[in-house]
Amino acid sequence: MLPQRFRILASFCIFIITLGWASVSSPGATAPAATSINAPAPLVIHELGKGTTPLDGLWQFHLGDDTAWAAPQVDDSHWEQLSADKPWGVQGHASYTGFGWYRRHVGLRPASGASPDLALFIRGVADAYELYWNGQLIAKSGDFPPHAAWYFLQPPQTYGLGPVRDGVLAIRVWKAPLQSFDNGELGGLSEAPLVGSPAAIAATKDTWDFNWLRRRQFTFGLDSLYGLVALLSMLAWLRDRRQWLLFWMAGFATGPILLLFLLRLPNGLPDSWSLGLAQPVFGITDISLWFLLVWLLQLDDSRWLGRLVRVCAVIDITATVLDGLLSIRGWQSNWIAQIQLGDAALTSIFTFLEALPLLLVAYAFIRRRKLDPARWLVAIFSFTTEMISVVRIASQQGSRYTHWTLAAKISAPLFVVNGNPITMATLSDTFLLIAIIFAVYRYLLENTRRQSVLEQEFKNARELQQVLVPETMPPLPGYALTSAYRPAQEVGGDFFQIIPMEFGSTLIIMGDVSGKGLRAAMAVSLIVGAVRTLVEMTNSPAEILSGLNRRLHGRLQGGFVTAVVMRLKSDGSFVISSAGHPAPFLNDNELPLPGALPLGLIPNAKYEETTSRLHVGDHFALYTDGLLEARSHSGELYGFDRLQTLFAAKSDAAMATEAAVSFGQDDDITVLTLTRLATGQESTSVFTLPRLVSA
Repeated sequence: MLPQRFRILASFCIFIITLGWASVSSPGATAPAATSINAPAPLVIHELGKGTTPLDGLWQFHLGDDTAWAAPQVDDSHWEQLSADKPWGVQGHASYTGFGWYRRHVGLRPASGASPDLALFIRGVADAYELYWNGQLIAKSGDFPPHAAWYFLQPPQTYGLGPVRDGVLAIRVWKAPLQSFDNGELGGLSEAPLVGSPAAIAATKDTWDFNWLRRRQFTFGLDSLYGLVALLSMLAWLRDRRQWLLFWMAGFATGPILLLFLLRLPNGLPDSWSLGLAQPVFGITDISLWFLLVWLLQLDDSRWLGRLVRVCAVIDITATVLDGLLSIRGWQSNWIAQIQLGDAALTSIFTFLEALPLLLVAYAFIRRRKLDPARWLVAIFSFTTEMISVVRIASQQGSRYTHWTLAAKISAPLFVVNGNPITMATLSDTFLLIAIIFAVYRYLLENTRRQSVLEQEFKNARELQQVLVPETMPPLPGYALTSAYRPAQEVGGDFFQIIPMEFGSTLIIMGDVSGKGLRAAMAVSLIVGAVRTLVEMTNSPAEILSGLNRRLHGRLQGGFVTAVVMRLKSDGSFVISSAGHPAPFLNDNELPLPGALPLGLIPNAKYEETTSRLHVGDHFALYTDGLLEARSHSGELYGFDRLQTLFAAKSDAAMATEAAVSFGQDDDITVLTLTRLATGQESTSVFTLPRLVSA
């Protein structure tokens, strides 16, 4: 038999067990749900009105969607509980997308003398949500499927509750499908809502806005500077379209401004549109930087590198545009998984291409170009900036599977200046902008100096050519003489000389140097000097051409010269010889001349002479091929038929030149006409000088 103290203890235990069983099985006992450890305890807040109070602690939470869950009488005791200051992605629901509901039972007690009306301050909800108070929808942000819309930057919202006291606050949240860079940790609430009087909530919102702007003042200032550089660069490029460095500078500096409005400021655009439009902007910024480096590092003379950059640019802009389209419309597809894979693949393509500056800088280093320090600073900081971006984006891809945190570390502030977090990317972007501005400034100074030197050279060439092209001369006895000269550029390669000889004869020399511009003008000066020397030794047109040919051979850098030399007497007789020059027109017919090679091709070329005569009233025209080969906008040549009609009408040199220019000048044009006068008629000479513009 047990001792009495053990019998008493056993009897007491049996009594307690029996009493517990009775309390559970009794019909009048409390239901199990009421004693559940998840049973929601109302959050009662006293003395509201003197400030704001967070609705923190544990909220009832349920995945899925049922609009009936907004009703206050819904039994949510069996729901799980989540903290309102952390996303559901870090509270057991990583990578979950779709609907989720939060509920909180609250009792609100305004302070004595405070306004009976209350308001809410909602922060940090991903992505779209609706707010219910006691089953009534009082506010929403974004839209739910099938017409979903949510915002990349969703600023805090304030909502009035009115004179409320006790009830249930329910928040219906929809999380959009994940993109390739999502780590799966977001979703739902990430900051607890605040409750307070309308005045206190408004003050809190103002403080939040002020702090938000303060933390970004350095970034906004940097972006504004980018915008100023973009505007000035574009205006400068529009003034001189040859300065492609300024064009690419404008493209590069425009990117941050566009991204500021798409990704850094609340813009009212849905998240899908903000990200979708931002992708091509990233591509344009990268491409502009590539071509900027090509020009600054003096790599534009490399054909294979230029072709590679152009191919990469096409691939990059195609990939970013397609990725942008996936961002805009992809979430509405039934192929979400395939869209996400496509997003990852396209992102991999343009992320890989972002490393192109490494190749450009390395190639410039290998070529050992003597670049000034400013250009090397651009190379260094562009490489650094792109590498930071490449590593950050690459480490973000699939981070919900790899759990890499490198992207977060790269984006983390290195230090804070006046409330502004400064990251590696911020520093690199700043130094890159400063380096580019300095390098472009140095480039423009250098280019201005070169342009000044070139302008002086053109000025000298124009002055020389005006000396070489006769402006005035005594009239030719027995002839009406007209001449016109119109270069295609500031200076040209056409020339003619009228040289009086003894015994009343005159030498007329006309020619055309292959090519245009300064080089052709320099060749003209050589030819005219040689002509002046040769006519002192002979008046034979064929011998003059032979002498010119010997002097020009090997000195035209692969070019050649066509020329015609004519010795004219006052009685109308003339001797003419041609070196591959267009045959002159006598009235409405070409004068038949033997074929011959242009000057400068072979050292021992031979030239023949032709003798003929001009009768009273005959019209004789010499011209360069710029007249014959004038080309219209449609590509049609002026041609022999129009030329024959023109000279059949006995047009003077100015009329013939203007006709060709109006049709479409493509080359230098020189025309000289002679009309045999009757005895007693006064000789005349009319010269139309070239229209020369400033270089």
